[in-house]
Amino acid sequence: MGKVNKLPLEKLGYDWLGEGKFNNTYHLQSNKHKTTIKYRNLTDTEVSALIQNQNYSPNWENILVSDLFDPVLVKNSKFYGHIRIGNLSPYYLDYKDLKLPAGIYNSQIINCEIGHDNAIHHVRYMSNYITGNDVILLNINDMETSKNAKFGNGIIKEDEAEEKRIWIELCNENGGRPILPFDGMQATDAYIWTRNRHDKTLQDKFIEITESAFSKKSGYYSEIGNQVVIKNSNMINDVIIGDYAYIKGVNKLKNVTVHSTETAFTQIGEGCEIVNGIIGYGCRIFYGVKAVRFILSSFSQLKYGARLINSFLGDNSTISCCEVLNSLLFPAHEQHHNNSFLCAALIMGQSNMAAGATIGSNHNSRSADGEIIANRGFWPGLCVSLKHNSKFASYSLIVKGDFLYELNIKTPFSLISTDVQNDRLIIVPGYWFLYNMYAVMRNSKKFVARDRRTMKNQYLEYDVLAPDTINEMFESLDIIEEAVGKSIYPNWANYKIEGKKILLDNQIRINQDIYLENVECSKRKVVLLKARESYNLFKKLIRHYAVTQILEQLVDTSDEFTEILTKLKSYKNATRKEFENIGGQLVPKDDLKNLYENIKADRFKNWNEIHQQYHYWSANYPEEKLKHALASLAELTENPIIDWDVQFISQLIEESIATQQWIYSEIYNSRKKDYENPFRTMVYECEDEMNIVIGSLEDNAFIKSEKDVLDDFVKRAQSFLTTIKNSNVHI
Repeated sequence: MGKVNKLPLEKLGYDWLGEGKFNNTYHLQSNKHKTTIKYRNLTDTEVSALIQNQNYSPNWENILVSDLFDPVLVKNSKFYGHIRIGNLSPYYLDYKDLKLPAGIYNSQIINCEIGHDNAIHHVRYMSNYITGNDVILLNINDMETSKNAKFGNGIIKEDEAEEKRIWIELCNENGGRPILPFDGMQATDAYIWTRNRHDKTLQDKFIEITESAFSKKSGYYSEIGNQVVIKNSNMINDVIIGDYAYIKGVNKLKNVTVHSTETAFTQIGEGCEIVNGIIGYGCRIFYGVKAVRFILSSFSQLKYGARLINSFLGDNSTISCCEVLNSLLFPAHEQHHNNSFLCAALIMGQSNMAAGATIGSNHNSRSADGEIIANRGFWPGLCVSLKHNSKFASYSLIVKGDFLYELNIKTPFSLISTDVQNDRLIIVPGYWFLYNMYAVMRNSKKFVARDRRTMKNQYLEYDVLAPDTINEMFESLDIIEEAVGKSIYPNWANYKIEGKKILLDNQIRINQDIYLENVECSKRKVVLLKARESYNLFKKLIRHYAVTQILEQLVDTSDEFTEILTKLKSYKNATRKEFENIGGQLVPKDDLKNLYENIKADRFKNWNEIHQQYHYWSANYPEEKLKHALASLAELTENPIIDWDVQFISQLIEESIATQQWIYSEIYNSRKKDYENPFRTMVYECEDEMNIVIGSLEDNAFIKSEKDVLDDFVKRAQSFLTTIKNSNVHI
């Protein structure tokens, strides 16, 4: 416990680092904006004017100013230690409805460097700060900088004990997957760090690389960038705040870096308490938010009492009202409603948490050591309660209910529900495409539109048909074949082969329940519905995925078919690789393994070099995706790429045109149901009122855009077919 010490007044501001030392170097190294300013001592006339305006300093010699300094604009203030003040001119600063004269009024300043034409009013205590130009500081109680300020980074200074280090305990409540936060950390960094905990060499390298990026010396000042406005706030301690940030009414902002620029400015609003964190560009945080030990990536929002603790939130995400603990959330995460709870989870993006969802029960263990892993597109519905440990394939939709057992869902796009009356679990693979095409396709497009990153050098995959989901479909084909065969012929040794025969023969009716195994940690039945429909759906989507990649990446209107065919066959050795979602970016698993080995071999000096590897993968991703699509088609059709001919490709293109038309019609029809359902229309007096309230079906912007997508796809596909017909290649 600390105590109050009593020291001579003349020492105030001169013993910040202890033992009477004053740091006059380190803080200037971090001040990149004003190192060229020429300072001078105050003239006797200026000192007299300052004293006449009720200002005080025990040593006016230690106050340095620039040439354009007007002492009339400094009133009722106290200055201690070494002070540098930039230009003060007879202007006022205007921000929205706030208008304040430049100058320093009714404030107490200790060891600070003030930029040009700041308006500092009623700052009761400001110690060890550097401010940019045209800054407004109004009515702030406490602005301190400790000698060991780290600004949210997980480092320790040379005179600090290890227990002072800040860790973020992601994915698991027991602290078994901690990472060190650092300025510039991406979701991918957090992901690769939380994995491979058994590899001590790799884990030590992560720590070593992180620590090497920061000085262990004490004495760095807090920094406030140009055009920053901070008003009516209580505590602003140990912070770096970027240009154009707007902060108002916060209770506490401590040990935090806040990134902000003119085109991506960050706002923090009333009642917030933000401690030990990194905040990205263009973020919005307001109305009673509590965030502790966290990273908030760029263009994300925390609002309306949200609690984000020991967690990482990826780019372009929103958390409103609810509570998130010990979680790693990839980009494009949506979570609203005050009764939503997410704990000890890895959620891989494009996710949406409904009201009442409880993702974080540890009731299967005597300690808080459970985890949930959900691939992208995760959507737990209203009042869903899930149990650790559980894993979910991409685009899992969970129906309202309590799920009392651990789950391992491997089939993507599934509807998961509990048949309470018969006490069994129900799985419908491919549900989104079969019954709600509008929602699943809109999910893919809306996140592209919401991606506000100014530098998109990391390829974030939002498409519903991508290497990760296609690989899950292949696994699902095996799962469905096995489930059908074993359910119908439980005593046969070759039940998987028989299951495939049944699924391929539409003349055979499947009249009995199909059961899945190893899905739920219980003895009750798990029933697979729509086995044949989902089986055929996945095969159709895999074929369509291949065609879309061929048309996007290989077909050029100026090429002859023989040239295109040559391009196709150049990929004859392509294989269907396993991909891993590493922060919203899909990467071949073998490439990721090589990265780990290179990190352990000291081939990367810092995180920026590792990020360059992500960017290299991103640049190559379209090519990797194309190879994956072609290999997937070859595997599905059991037709090697080298044997593809005119007939095969023509038939494939024609089939894909029909598939794209089917996708559009299902988008339209699934939305059309909302306009015809009497239980939805009954709240409106007439159709005209309904169209005014929710918009007419024909004016739906997403449906219109998908019609354009269809038209463009058909145009390109038909053009390719024409190229084939006009070629000299014969069947």
